[in-house]
Amino acid sequence: MKIKKKNLDQLLQKLSNLSISYTQSNSDAEKIKKERDFLKKEKIEIENKHNELLREHEYIKKKLSSLKKEVGKKSEIQENFSKEIEDLSQETEELVEEIEKWQM
Repeated sequence: MKIKKKNLDQLLQKLSNLSISYTQSNSDAEKIKKERDFLKKEKIEIENKHNELLREHEYIKKKLSSLKKEVGKKSEIQENFSKEIEDLSQETEELVEEIEKWQM
């Protein structure tokens, strides 16, 4: 992108520096001016689109980071829940063993 911008800037500079000489007709000079103006407009449009893409990219990066944090929190909650279930299961097994001992 930077190389294209540099080339476009150089081309615009060259077009701006062209002067009407005895070998150029007025129509050629007018064509060059129109082309220069067109390229300037195109450059502005491309820069605007590029800036918009950069803003969207930054928004998506922030959103992705937020989602990763949320997934991390949910995973932690799920792990804690699983551990609690496992602990309760272990306690239940121990209680069942105690009850079986008392029934004997």
